[in-house]
Amino acid sequence: MAQFQISLPALERNARILYEVACASGARVLVALKAFSTTAGLAVLRPYAAGCCASGLYEARLGARHLGGHVAVYSPAYREAELAELLEFAHHIDFNSVPQWQRWRATCLAHPRVQSGELQLGLRINPCFSTGHTAIYDPCVPGSRLGIPAEQLAGADLTGISGLHFHTLCEQGAQELIDTFRAFEKQFGSLLASPQIRYLNLGGGHWITKPDYDRAALIGLLREIREMYHTEVYLEPGEAWAIHTGVLRARVLDVFESLGYHHAILDVSASAHMPDVLEMPYRPEVYTLCPGGTGTPALSLPGEQYSPAGTPGEKAHTYRLGAPTCLAGDIIGDYSFDHPLQVDDTIILDDMSHYTLVKTTHFNGVPHPDIAVVPADGSVQVVRPFSYTDFESRLG
Repeated sequence: MAQFQISLPALERNARILYEVACASGARVLVALKAFSTTAGLAVLRPYAAGCCASGLYEARLGARHLGGHVAVYSPAYREAELAELLEFAHHIDFNSVPQWQRWRATCLAHPRVQSGELQLGLRINPCFSTGHTAIYDPCVPGSRLGIPAEQLAGADLTGISGLHFHTLCEQGAQELIDTFRAFEKQFGSLLASPQIRYLNLGGGHWITKPDYDRAALIGLLREIREMYHTEVYLEPGEAWAIHTGVLRARVLDVFESLGYHHAILDVSASAHMPDVLEMPYRPEVYTLCPGGTGTPALSLPGEQYSPAGTPGEKAHTYRLGAPTCLAGDIIGDYSFDHPLQVDDTIILDDMSHYTLVKTTHFNGVPHPDIAVVPADGSVQVVRPFSYTDFESRLG
């Protein structure tokens, strides 16, 4: 049976790095639940995180329950009942457009938690400054629905607004954030400097836990903002908390040749279990179990050794790894291996903790991989098995 496996020590390693950045800079670092929200993992992150950022009511409730601390919420639009509940426990609620703010302004300002200052209200800004390379993940592309550009903010009634928020990065470094902040500062610096603005949320997409990330430059920027503008600063990375902490273990179900390709059908699906493989698009690293192997996936189990797969033609045997679904394009990719693949071989798909479990589906009725955590002793502990009942219950 396929299985997501998450290394708890690796999660804590990332959490310690982010906590060090928070301590050194004075910024508050939140967990972006849209990237990682496996509850058994959140228990590890809780001591190191200032709280969570949520994309709506359900994530906010999850974060409040399993992370505690600060709950920051942003959504492109709010339903009345959803907003009413958020007003009872969130600490920041950010609005995506001037009409949304105008619609809910009176309701929010009348709430006792807003009047006491326990809950603050903000606006998401679009600085219209792109640093990304993939349009689907770029909130600053022409026609974007995310955030308020400068010309729309001019003349708006901002009474009651005490925060600004922008989120433009995706898997990027400190210099991209610095460049983006300078563009933001040029357009909105006078507003940021006004006494009414008490917090600035710099969003997510920061690869802070990558080995080559310039954390010193990030800390310098965060200190500068806090000192110059006398405002509280928030970061809400998602991937940085969970990157390189887990794998998806799959099994070969069939091997055959057709139309000039050698195919290996696995018991996992890119569409259902790893949608970023198709959407990003993204090519995961792949390993096989191999005595004497020198590979190092994100999670290694005691007694196992791993051999990395290569690009097509790099090694002796090339296969197209595909899914057991009816979607023709449900293909993980073409990989080469030192030895021929056989039915029941184990395939390790690397770095599968972030933006996987939060996006998985039961498409085509393919069995959902179980979720397991691996503590420091190397034991595999299944925390969430899945069955036919889970598939049926989602469909009414």
